[in-house]
Amino acid sequence: MSKLYLVPTPVGDLEDITFKAVRILKEIDLILAEDTRVSGKLLKHYGIETRMRAHHAHNEHSMLQSVVEQIASGTNMALITDAGTPGISDPGFLLVRACVEAGVPIEALPGATAFVPALVVSGLPCDRFVFEGFLPQKKGRKTRLELLAEEKRTMVFYESPYRVQKAIDQFIEHFGSERQAAMVRELTKIYEEQMRGTLGEMAEALKDRKLKGEVVLIVAGKA
Repeated sequence: MSKLYLVPTPVGDLEDITFKAVRILKEIDLILAEDTRVSGKLLKHYGIETRMRAHHAHNEHSMLQSVVEQIASGTNMALITDAGTPGISDPGFLLVRACVEAGVPIEALPGATAFVPALVVSGLPCDRFVFEGFLPQKKGRKTRLELLAEEKRTMVFYESPYRVQKAIDQFIEHFGSERQAAMVRELTKIYEEQMRGTLGEMAEALKDRKLKGEVVLIVAGKA
């Protein structure tokens, strides 16, 4: 029976993909890609010639019904994003929910995601943690940080490299400058950077620096 495959793709190094993921992407009928230009580089690297169609935040609502109907009628599809696991701070949730409601089978492959390696190298407790992803940029951000000030588990955030300093300043405001934290940037790439210390120390170390690449921020929970 046809199904939807959720296939993780590398967050940096193109070798960070499973044998099964490559096989599935070669065997299926259609790949739904967040950005076909980005995914095209990965497919070319592995000799994958499967047809692609764009499926991203701007068109996923309008595509849901037709995609679900196509899978139900016999078309095997895979959903991939630019990097990482579909649905984790990337498109995927809406399509998965629509498939569940329609009784369409779904198979999620294990694989790359940015926050797990960042968390385990942070040196902060990772037996219990809360994944916050990207915080709201404006409305609701202050309220969310006020709630997290009482969080006792390690907290994991995604952030744009252009807003890291601002985010750390806001963390200091709500969590205190002595709270332990870590930053991991450019995971699995040649310029990967790991930084650890208090929020105050990190704010000073990052002062006036211009960062590049995706950033994961990990902050210790309240003692």
